Amino acid sequence: MTEELAGGTREREDLSRISTGSDGLDDILGGGLDPNRLYLYEGRPGTGKTTIALQFLLHGKSLGERVLYITLSETKRELEVVAGRHGWSLDGVDVFELVPPETTLDPERELTVFHPAEVELSETTGLMFKEVERINPARVVIDSLSELRLLAQSPLRYRRQVLALKHFFARRNCTVILLDDLSSSQDDLQLHSVAHGVVMLEQLAIEYGAERRRLRVIKMRGIAFRGGFHDFTITEGGLRIFPRLVASEHHRSFQGEFTPSGNAELDQLLGGGLERGTNALLIGAAGVGKSSVALSYAIAAAQRGEHAVFFAFDEGRGTVEARARTLGLPLQQHLDSGLIRFQQIDPAELSPGEFGAIVRGSVERDSARVMIIDSLNGYLNAMPDERFLILQMHELLSYLGQQGVLTILVLAQHGLVGPMDTPLDISYLSDAVLMLRYFEVAGTVRRALSVVKKRSGPHEHTIREFRLSSDGITLGPPLTDFSGIFLGNPRFSGAVIPDLDIRDEH
Repeated sequence: MTEELAGGTREREDLSRISTGSDGLDDILGGGLDPNRLYLYEGRPGTGKTTIALQFLLHGKSLGERVLYITLSETKRELEVVAGRHGWSLDGVDVFELVPPETTLDPERELTVFHPAEVELSETTGLMFKEVERINPARVVIDSLSELRLLAQSPLRYRRQVLALKHFFARRNCTVILLDDLSSSQDDLQLHSVAHGVVMLEQLAIEYGAERRRLRVIKMRGIAFRGGFHDFTITEGGLRIFPRLVASEHHRSFQGEFTPSGNAELDQLLGGGLERGTNALLIGAAGVGKSSVALSYAIAAAQRGEHAVFFAFDEGRGTVEARARTLGLPLQQHLDSGLIRFQQIDPAELSPGEFGAIVRGSVERDSARVMIIDSLNGYLNAMPDERFLILQMHELLSYLGQQGVLTILVLAQHGLVGPMDTPLDISYLSDAVLMLRYFEVAGTVRRALSVVKKRSGPHEHTIREFRLSSDGITLGPPLTDFSGIFLGNPRFSGAVIPDLDIRDEH
């Protein structure tokens, strides 16, 4: 959290804040903007500046305020098209155009509508001041400063004109948003020093998938705000901003009792089970049974009347439902009742910030008590850098832990048998780690399971065979006569190879 103000003073000033028109940005700013100040929204074309500026004005209109949009780059008709696509009406929003309504300029026509490239800078700003004095709005948006910069022709003259804007509005009860499309060849940091607050919007093109958008509050005088980048999307209805999750801001009292898996043998292997507020990492080769073990926790939670959420990055709902039927797990009835929610996640289309917001909504709105992320391999594809995944996963797991949620993470290793390669080392963030491996004995492929780590208490240190069948997950006795199972080179030193009497193995 970036703070420019002590907490006590912040609470007092929250009473006079005004909304930005965006719940997400209000959350980042701890309540909104200070009224009667001048702010700057900057970003390249297409980042959403016009949309969030309209949200600011429309919120003021909903409160009965007089609002004004001064445009030097777009026509009123263009603004109406933007608003209409979001389902908004500009009725009640005063729009003052300083652009010609026609693209064809008639040299014989009397100049009645002004164009910023055809009039002096002082005349342009003078027209703005007269319109503001005539309407006396409570909120104003000026779009955009790039036109004023072109008219100024020098940094000194441009700065003086921006200061003139600031001093003019300082004498009025008016909150001003300036838009800048960053068309200048260099960063205009002098403008940052003039504005009361600066919000930067970005659009990032990744190698595959939809573009990513994010914003950052660069400065905000006298306001404590949440620093760093925050993902957002532009949808019908405006910008949906997803404030960066900070785990330390969320605390909840809960009992740290065991969360049963529905399998007594598995709970025994875990020293009684997994506790609420902890997370467990299931790691192993593809198809070894990680998702099946995770699914058993969701089923057990639903049977207790608790809500569980299954986030699938790799598999479709049909595949998961088919697996549940094969194992005899009553997944469908709990999906129908709403106690288990299955959500397919497309990492190419969903930003990490949006996923974090979905997780938070599942906990705070739907009261989810068990969370499954299957798998981290797919989640990794949504991140631009592995370092960011570790940092965000740390915040996400800390938040879920403080909410008393049991989180099951699935991570697939590269390879099927023999030495395994782990694409991501996240074991140090996990409270418990369960290793699942294939091993070959007498010409058959079998499965082994062991708890290699559990922070919250003692656990069994043996390696057990397990099988998946129509009766669910069945664990056998400890494989005491085997060695080298997890090394990929098992050796049997006993007299008779043990076998589980399970029919219909899958």
